[in-house]
Amino acid sequence: MLVLGVESSCDETSVSIVENGKRVLSNVINSQINIHEKFGGVVPEIASRHHVYQITMVFEEAFKAANVKPEDIDLVAVTEGPGLIGSLLIGVNAAKTFAMMYHKPLIGVNHLAGHIYANSIEHEMKFPCVALLVSGGNTELIYMKDHFEFEIVGETLDDAVGEAYDKVARVVGLPYPGGPHVDRLAHEGCDTYHLPRVYLEEGSYNFSFSGLKSAVINLAHNQRQRNEEIRVNDLCASFQDSVTEVLVRKTLKLAEKRNCKVIIVAGGVSANKGLKERFMAEAPKDIEVCIPSIKYCTDNAAMIACAGYFQYMKNPKLSDLRLNAKANLELESM
Repeated sequence: MLVLGVESSCDETSVSIVENGKRVLSNVINSQINIHEKFGGVVPEIASRHHVYQITMVFEEAFKAANVKPEDIDLVAVTEGPGLIGSLLIGVNAAKTFAMMYHKPLIGVNHLAGHIYANSIEHEMKFPCVALLVSGGNTELIYMKDHFEFEIVGETLDDAVGEAYDKVARVVGLPYPGGPHVDRLAHEGCDTYHLPRVYLEEGSYNFSFSGLKSAVINLAHNQRQRNEEIRVNDLCASFQDSVTEVLVRKTLKLAEKRNCKVIIVAGGVSANKGLKERFMAEAPKDIEVCIPSIKYCTDNAAMIACAGYFQYMKNPKLSDLRLNAKANLELESM
């Protein structure tokens, strides 16, 4: 089955063609990072405008790279949410138009499910498993006993982990997006600041990063007030050690409690080298830790096509040309 995937939830315009939820024939991504960098974050109105400019070209490039014709497509899968409503509407309307023109079934995919199913490209999806979803807007710990059966066991009570990375980067003067820069400098420093590890109450699988973020802000402010040098590399290392320790240990604890031998790491922050290294160092040998390649960690349409394939295989009746964008969309089981 050839699935056409469309992703436009934030500032990447992406179209992909994937065969049977695994073999990627094309995955074209047009990123707007350079456009939004000067603003220190994504400007929704600008993002929407650039999706309009790019969507047709990205469609054409995806079909050319895959060497297939529109008539060859069996299913259209598009991100319906969550995300920026203006950005979502561009992708949804483009996908609906294609599906109506070529009489193809259309299925809406939750963006978060897409990140989870990015793992299907390079790993076999095995159940039961624990999924750690870490991105700029979400931090969730999920138990899955089968395809599209999500039990959210833990989530952030305040900031998402990717958001915390960007805010810390801004405090120490690093460019947007801050996560990759903090990760890089963390490997050049040492944990000398010994920031707090926020585990919350005993037995909790929830996360909290606002206190850690405030600790970094206060530390930097106090050092500047005393005209002391901020050792940026060490501060990044201390922040990253605090974050990854809590993420990894809570994930491993849930996997042990639910007797899961597979852990899936998903979302933009799954590209973080420090997080990967800690999982590999601390995970028991009998637990398989699945992390996508960097090109599938960040927003892309291949993950949407993969998720759409498994979603459609589970329930073909979900196809609906009345699909619409939803800025706020919870991750729900089928």
